[in-house]
Amino acid sequence: MEDHIPILIIMLCCIVMSAFFSATETAFLSMNKTKMRTMAEKGNRRAALTLKLSDKYENLISTILIGNNIVNILLSSLGTILFIHLFGEERGAAIATAVITVVVLIFGEISPKSIAKDVPESFAMFSTPIIRLLMLVLTPFNWIFGLWKKLLEKLLNVEKDDTLSQEELLMLVDEVEEGGTIDTDEGDLLRNIIEFTDRTAEDILTPRVDLEGIEKDMPLEEITALFAESPYSRMLVYDDDLDHIVGVLHQKTFYKYLHERTGALEDVLTPPLFIHKGEQIHDLLKVLQNHKSHMAIVMDDYGGTLGIVTMEDILEEIVGDIWDEHDEVVEDFQLLYEDEDGAVYRVDCSVNFEDFCEFFGLEAQSDCVSMGGWIMEQLGKVPGLGDSFLFAHLTVAVTEIEERRIAFAEVRRHLLPDDEEDEKEESDE
Repeated sequence: MEDHIPILIIMLCCIVMSAFFSATETAFLSMNKTKMRTMAEKGNRRAALTLKLSDKYENLISTILIGNNIVNILLSSLGTILFIHLFGEERGAAIATAVITVVVLIFGEISPKSIAKDVPESFAMFSTPIIRLLMLVLTPFNWIFGLWKKLLEKLLNVEKDDTLSQEELLMLVDEVEEGGTIDTDEGDLLRNIIEFTDRTAEDILTPRVDLEGIEKDMPLEEITALFAESPYSRMLVYDDDLDHIVGVLHQKTFYKYLHERTGALEDVLTPPLFIHKGEQIHDLLKVLQNHKSHMAIVMDDYGGTLGIVTMEDILEEIVGDIWDEHDEVVEDFQLLYEDEDGAVYRVDCSVNFEDFCEFFGLEAQSDCVSMGGWIMEQLGKVPGLGDSFLFAHLTVAVTEIEERRIAFAEVRRHLLPDDEEDEKEESDE
């Protein structure tokens, strides 16, 4: 038995090294680079070294795989020799295969990887000096495997794509936010910037029914009164109706014209900027900047006026709602009351349909931009006061209508079975 002690010690070392390589691989794959970068910026030299090592990922993974295979093959060979010596050639090989496989799976793969997954940053920093030394030792092998990889890429015509999709970027923001590097407000801002390119003018416009305009031949006294009553500093000027907009009148320009009274009012109008409803807002922002314009008129497919988009509307897609002293602050979702069946909200029906679905946890597909449009789609008609319907876990009822447009609705969010169980557990506690 004493003759077998050296072999057993070597086998034990192989199992430890196999566990080390497996855990290191998982740690480098799972570690949060943002968290590691923050630690490095605070002066953690081990974190900085780990980051530098992770940038050489191809050499790193080659070193880990070479080391892992060497120790596993050595373990299998020594195990086979040991068991053949103990149980003979017929049974020894079979017993060695079974035992070594179980040992490697449990102690060399599953257990170390599970532990490293829970503390990837700590284990990556722990293993960095050892892996760095092994990378230097195995440099010739890594160089050969690097050439082999390039040859395979040429033979298989593999094109490397390092770009991140929008979904991957959003997941990265969630990961960074969960790690505590940024707060919720900063996370929301980053998400808005990433999703900025998905929005079109139709998604953010002020609809035609909410527009205030000036008829081309309106008396100056009436225009003055309109500016005095309106919270807006710019007014659309139209000929006959809003489908024939001839310009934009700025309040400051109008008062200057009143003072000087030179020329016709049409001479001081800013030429209108017309865009299609499908214009991407990141392109629209550039158009407004190039034209030095604050406002664009959004046209439908038939050339009619659908609404307007302002520079402020675009900026609000990034930073959220911008309120000034003239704005009436309206909550999109106002909780009215709660009872045993759920909660009832007063909802502004001009709210974006995607925001409505996100707020109520609703899984629904629709081409409608606003919640009001979705309600009309569900009812299949121009809605009347009190019209209601049930959709998933929501009961929606029309409560206010302004000029044939749904202004507000009451939405009851019924309790789901999971919600009832959660409430029961809270009451038991």
